[in-house]
Amino acid sequence: MEAILKREIVLSKRIYGVCCVFIFVAFTALGAFVRIPLPFTPVPITLQTLFVLLSGALLGSSLGLTAQLSYIFLGVLGLPIFSGAGSGLIYLFGPTGGYLVGFVLASLWIGRTVRQTERGFWLTFVVFCLADLIILFCGLIWLKLFFRYSFSKLLFIGFIPFIITDILKVFTACGIYLKLKHRFQAIL
Repeated sequence: MEAILKREIVLSKRIYGVCCVFIFVAFTALGAFVRIPLPFTPVPITLQTLFVLLSGALLGSSLGLTAQLSYIFLGVLGLPIFSGAGSGLIYLFGPTGGYLVGFVLASLWIGRTVRQTERGFWLTFVVFCLADLIILFCGLIWLKLFFRYSFSKLLFIGFIPFIITDILKVFTACGIYLKLKHRFQAIL
């Protein structure tokens, strides 16, 4: 009986990969709906960062990249999956467009980096923080191009409001990653 319970239902790693990509697209989309708008910035706090970091770390660079590109592609096609139920190509040219580009780059970077630095929680935490900084810096660059604000104003609307919540999301993502990494490495 125990052998039956331990038997895998899906045997193909390719099918696992496709399923995991779809799951992280859905998680990233759901994370967009957990939204806290801030009155002084056009960029809301969302849970997307948590799932972006986990997609790259757990799925690896290519599948994590695929998950985030698929998320953006589906949103551009018209599914209301961006923050605030936004969709369409025009959304990419709004104030959060740079953060979406950062999702792609961060998932690619963390997927390539995190498995090379598996020496405990704190080093993993640093890798996750650096990936989060990629998202924030891409957002800042885009806000600079979009609004042409001064550097201090950019920090006030695109970086400082997100520090505490992003540290919490990075901390959570590290814990989840460390609990699930062996299982994902075994199936992917």
